[in-house]
Amino acid sequence: MLKNKAAVVTGSTSGIGLGIARALAREGADIMLNGLGDADEIERIRAGIAAEFGVKVTFSPANLMEPAAVKALIADAEVAFGAVDILVNNAGIQHVAPIDEFPDDKWEAIIRLNLMAAFHAIKAALPGMKRKGWGRIINTASAHSLVASPYKSAYVAAKHGIAGLTKTVALEVAQQKITCNAISPGYVWTPLVEKQIPDTMKARNMTAEEVKREVLLAAQPTKEFVTIEEVAAMAVFLCSNAAASITGANMSMDGGWTAA
Repeated sequence: MLKNKAAVVTGSTSGIGLGIARALAREGADIMLNGLGDADEIERIRAGIAAEFGVKVTFSPANLMEPAAVKALIADAEVAFGAVDILVNNAGIQHVAPIDEFPDDKWEAIIRLNLMAAFHAIKAALPGMKRKGWGRIINTASAHSLVASPYKSAYVAAKHGIAGLTKTVALEVAQQKITCNAISPGYVWTPLVEKQIPDTMKARNMTAEEVKREVLLAAQPTKEFVTIEEVAAMAVFLCSNAAASITGANMSMDGGWTAA
């Protein structure tokens, strides 16, 4: 379905991003990976995707905290593949603390990576998509793009910003066969979620199991984590011709969390 298309997926060395990258590669897209991790492990991932799906896979260690690095990431992908047809803004970090104790540097880092990096990537990728007359932009948002939770001021602010950015971009390019959508999962069992458990334990004086049951899954009526595979399948669908008229949407995948 995506043969002769190329995708940049940020934050794709693990978790949701890696799942999306693999799903797009399975459909024939060439992939630019980006993220953090052990160099040998990243190379194993890159080579594995290339061998398994028969596509071209490259990796960029671009620091998305820096606007110039984001711009260079897109430029490098255009050189490697000839174009960036699909952009998935997925990279993100989290910090949990009461707002009056929230470290200034953590706030800035979360806004920079979770929101500003998406802006700079979209800005850099759109000219090429406009020249081709086709493009798919997918922003990994969160149920927190629609509702809030205590102790997550920066993350909630960034994800609400992503929802608004998605709508604005969609309207600006609506007549150019470029779509821009957000996927808003509830809690997915990923390294990002796992890493926030100790901070939540401290903030709420809970055990790890209590955090999972009474905090993470409390709002999800299904009482089950969303899977990486489910999110990846949604991303693939949004890249398909069947989704050509879906743009500016915020696709909730949260087990009913935001239905109330």
